[in-house]
Amino acid sequence: MTDDLYSNAVLRLAADIPRIGRLARPQASVRKVSRLCGSEIELDIIVQSGHVADLALRVKACALGQASAAILARAAIGASLRELELARDGLKAMLKQNGPAPRGRFAELQLLQSARAYPARHQSILLAFDAAVEAVGQASTTRLATPLTG
Repeated sequence: MTDDLYSNAVLRLAADIPRIGRLARPQASVRKVSRLCGSEIELDIIVQSGHVADLALRVKACALGQASAAILARAAIGASLRELELARDGLKAMLKQNGPAPRGRFAELQLLQSARAYPARHQSILLAFDAAVEAVGQASTTRLATPLTG
């Protein structure tokens, strides 16, 4: 692992974010903004059987925030709320507490370890995962509160 903050791998991720756009009928939409740097993430989500079935992103962020959003978009389909929470919490611990990189479907977040030394970038890197956790929580709550029709 290189100590280069903007490694080729990070820049490749930032340049190729999948699932850009909007969903026609999202169950939840969340917008997060970093007060520190102005990065923005808007995320639409559909949850089925407690797992992410579809998502779409709009990203205005630095290369690190874009790379994090790309990792989320590439791996989130099929993820549960718990998996997203563990990834978000693991990412936060990796950046702020020198913890290990998340494992499993979000293991690619290890590419962002070099950002530990740049606290001003942490919030931008966390935005996509914060938005995903909130959106899945909202979609799950909305789904439970919506009466079934038949």
